[in-house]
Amino acid sequence: MGEAMGVDRRTLLVGAGVVGVGAVSLSEAAAAAPPLHIPTGGGDVPDVWRKAEQIALWPGTPPGGPFTPLPRPAGMAPTFVSNVDAPVLRVFRPARSNGRALLVMPGGAYTFVSIRNEGVDVARVFNARGYTVFVLTYRLPGEGWQPRADVPLQDAQRAMRLIRSRAARYGIDPSRVAMLGFSAGGHLGASLLTGYDERVYAPVDAADRETARPACGGLIYPVIAADAPYTHGQSARMLLGPNPAPALIERRSPARHVTPQTPPTFLVHSIDDDAVPWQNARMFLDALRAAKVRAEAHFFEEGGHGYGIGPDNAPAGLWPHLFALWLERTLG
Repeated sequence: MGEAMGVDRRTLLVGAGVVGVGAVSLSEAAAAAPPLHIPTGGGDVPDVWRKAEQIALWPGTPPGGPFTPLPRPAGMAPTFVSNVDAPVLRVFRPARSNGRALLVMPGGAYTFVSIRNEGVDVARVFNARGYTVFVLTYRLPGEGWQPRADVPLQDAQRAMRLIRSRAARYGIDPSRVAMLGFSAGGHLGASLLTGYDERVYAPVDAADRETARPACGGLIYPVIAADAPYTHGQSARMLLGPNPAPALIERRSPARHVTPQTPPTFLVHSIDDDAVPWQNARMFLDALRAAKVRAEAHFFEEGGHGYGIGPDNAPAGLWPHLFALWLERTLG
């Protein structure tokens, strides 16, 4: 009714709070809005991270060496992990398990792994809902590994298989293991959703008999495009190298590999993201819908990029709750 009168509900509510001044316009109200309260990705490494149980991904040297450490920029936060010579899963267990698990892959432009805002914070939120959370510190493709474009996916596949092989130990149902990826970790998640059965490493033990297909997945402000105009330049360069061949770009463009067998997917992006354009999530959504795969997407007005569990004073901060509700209906 308010819209039919030319005045929306928010204008009425704002204007109702002003006496003797007149109605406040939406643009004025937006200009007066406080800054977003966004969790930081930096700072010191949290004790909970240091003390968490660790699972080594590979029984010996990972495939595709040798590892070549790179200099870290001066002042780089210790929560931005790089020089990953031995990828691991860190296990965060809930007080009371719901029998479901999440494989979490933080972002970092394939240059580092942001373990606080897209790792520890996420584990805390979903532990509170009963999920056993496995945060993956995956290898970074620019640190000497070959073929560089396969290295993160090797770790993601192996992580999913290890979680399933140890399901009884953690009291989880191996058929109810979902994944959640952020930014470049969202690209890795999308690559796992579409390339879970791609042969990127030779089996090493019994765990590799398990499927790497997630039951479903969440992609939060993900990098999807591997080329212009929507890719994130640093992520693409670190994954593919400086002058990738068209065939390699095609291979690591996950939206081009969605099929009816791709697991159900939940997407989140903010329209004001100036690092990874929101069209990345849209192109994956379009591919899912074309393949008739179950999908849900939320595009928020504000939030920018790298907000982890989200700002606590804006709608983008609701995504963990929305994702949890979706997981309940999707995993059963």
